[in-house]
Amino acid sequence: MTTLETSNPSRPDQPIGVFDSGIGGLTVVRAIKDALPKEDIFYLGDTARLPYGNKDRTTIERYSLEIAGLLTVEGAKVIVVACNTASALALPRLQEVFRVPIIGVIESGARAAVASTREKRVGIIGTRATVASRAYERAIHAIDPTVAVLSQPCPLLVPLIEEGMFDHSVTIEMLHHYLDPLIAEGIDTLVLGCTHYPLLKKAIAGVAGDEIVLVDSAENCATSVQKLLSESELENQAERPGNLQVALTDSSNPFFKTADRALELNINRVQTRIVQGVTLAAL
Repeated sequence: MTTLETSNPSRPDQPIGVFDSGIGGLTVVRAIKDALPKEDIFYLGDTARLPYGNKDRTTIERYSLEIAGLLTVEGAKVIVVACNTASALALPRLQEVFRVPIIGVIESGARAAVASTREKRVGIIGTRATVASRAYERAIHAIDPTVAVLSQPCPLLVPLIEEGMFDHSVTIEMLHHYLDPLIAEGIDTLVLGCTHYPLLKKAIAGVAGDEIVLVDSAENCATSVQKLLSESELENQAERPGNLQVALTDSSNPFFKTADRALELNINRVQTRIVQGVTLAAL
């Protein structure tokens, strides 16, 4: 039985903790490394239980609490929920339970969408759970209630991405299946509402066309992390490049090939973490 200690104050020299249900959150890691090259990062992918997007709120909350708890054990000074589904359904509970600052991906994506749209017609693509939560719609309407939001669940994209099928004809066919109805509705901005989807950015742009602005949740999340660290005085001042550590809950996922090919993170060794049987203490 592991006890998760969450009472220690954060320090600038501690790592940024990032988690997702699989490899998609590595797009956020790549963006954070580009924006904050001095920061150490500990990434935890819950590959044993992916995808989160087809599960109910209670399950997603439980999984997110367990994974975030493991990141606090690793000494994370902030936790980045690099998963749109967990951000939509579990973020309030995480912020209630843990003392370290916790940031999700939805708010920053909503702000970027409102800033980008010309005709106030925004499309959202995401998992079933993210779309059903209407989290993006609420976040966008909190900024500008006049924006029309059209959402499309895309349940088959994450499995295709996890298999590294970025340019496969099946992937292109599925993108047309999901995006063509949104394009027909006249959207001018498309939010990639899953951190896996930036891995398909080139293919999505090819289907969507030049007139539709793509809002990358990974890039916008990295900007929010940078702002959070600055405001919290938690920026790492070390005069060296930051280190990246990666752990998975199931190492059999085809992880190395996808990460190396798409994101050039040069991950040499992946650790394994077990999440079952974890309890929270000192909350």
